[in-house]
Amino acid sequence: MKKLLSTIACGAVLATTASADFARVEMGAGAWMQSPKGSIKLSDGSGALNLNGTYTSNETEATDIYIWALIKHPIPILPNLRLEYVTVTDEGETRGSVGGLNIPTSAHTTLDSTEFDVIPYYNILDNTFWTTIDLGLDMKVIQTDSNVAIVPSTIPGASFAGYSSSDTTVVPLLYVRARVEVPFTGIGVETDAKAITDGTDTVYDVRAKVDYTLGFIPVVQPAFEVGYRVQQLTVDDGNNQVDLNYAGVYAGLMLRF
Repeated sequence: MKKLLSTIACGAVLATTASADFARVEMGAGAWMQSPKGSIKLSDGSGALNLNGTYTSNETEATDIYIWALIKHPIPILPNLRLEYVTVTDEGETRGSVGGLNIPTSAHTTLDSTEFDVIPYYNILDNTFWTTIDLGLDMKVIQTDSNVAIVPSTIPGASFAGYSSSDTTVVPLLYVRARVEVPFTGIGVETDAKAITDGTDTVYDVRAKVDYTLGFIPVVQPAFEVGYRVQQLTVDDGNNQVDLNYAGVYAGLMLRF
């Protein structure tokens, strides 16, 4: 995470000092108060938990951090760039078998995911009559660390020794963003969506927010944002079924150069 923060910060510094190359830079960070729910059912011994059984979320609420940066330049033929980082945490119970080992009852399980989004995009409208529309492609890199806890037993051979795994998945998503500035107020209303589906499997990440920019401050303008974010992962290939949902309010600070 420190490397990510350093990279974003260096990118912002370079962008502000090289005004001939970049027209605008925006950065933001904050907290996402999300409520996870859903389950993972696998029967082939592979996937998110490498299990033959079921993971069910029982987390009621989790607070995770997010960071983003937007870099816009004046060269029409080249795409602009948006970078995003968010952590997603979940807890629940696993039943069945993991890594070939049977769980006697159920085992407490944690899922810790780190998501990196690299989004090259083009402006369809760029603050035309206070309206911006962007279209692009998101390469979402999801790294998930899972930990299934030890389950002791007084019966010889019936204990479960625990299990940990780490998986990385890259998901390409279509990206669209729409923003409207309320004239002479510093208020902006924005929504963006990243999604892909084939009718059976669906992944989407949707946000809607309102922000307020302190426009009277020159050069670097601070701003505040508050919004709502929903992530959904639905996969069903016959043997494996994944249905995970993370949704909740987020709030943070922004800097606009």
